[in-house]
Amino acid sequence: MADVKRIAVFGPESTGKTSLARRLAAHFDEPWSIEYVRRYWDEHDATIRPADLDAIARGQIAGEDAAAAAARRVCFCDTELLTCVLWDDLLFPGACPPWAREAADRRARQFTLFLLCATDVPFEPDPQRCFPDPDGRAMCMRLWRETLTSRGLPFVELHGGDFEARALQAIRAVESALGA
Repeated sequence: MADVKRIAVFGPESTGKTSLARRLAAHFDEPWSIEYVRRYWDEHDATIRPADLDAIARGQIAGEDAAAAAARRVCFCDTELLTCVLWDDLLFPGACPPWAREAADRRARQFTLFLLCATDVPFEPDPQRCFPDPDGRAMCMRLWRETLTSRGLPFVELHGGDFEARALQAIRAVESALGA
């Protein structure tokens, strides 16, 4: 639907994005899209190479678009293509497909709101995660925030180590974006 609002749950690794996207989808009884790279990782023996970035970007887009098509008024994206580009640049400098970079900038403007999850929660180890140390987490937080501010994208930064408080901040921000 053309009038479906897209909300991105955005931020560095290990900030509760998946739990929050799932919680928002349940609260608003609307669909959410997964972070496609996780499924790709599992399906490809925990290995990602520069040659995989095109397929990962396409899978992320497909998931976002499927959630939007299934929504009545809002869908939630556990990350989005802009995040794929950020990780491409961090982990595989120079390997991001040019079309994906262009599409990420264009598609980011389709989002009504980005919920930027701060790194003020404990880091949970996971084989896919790269920056467990405080300096790495701070660098990622600066990069994700700058990505939004430099593009003039609408966002609300979610803080606090208590998941329930963070979820309530997000619900209020989404309600405001929906005009409720």
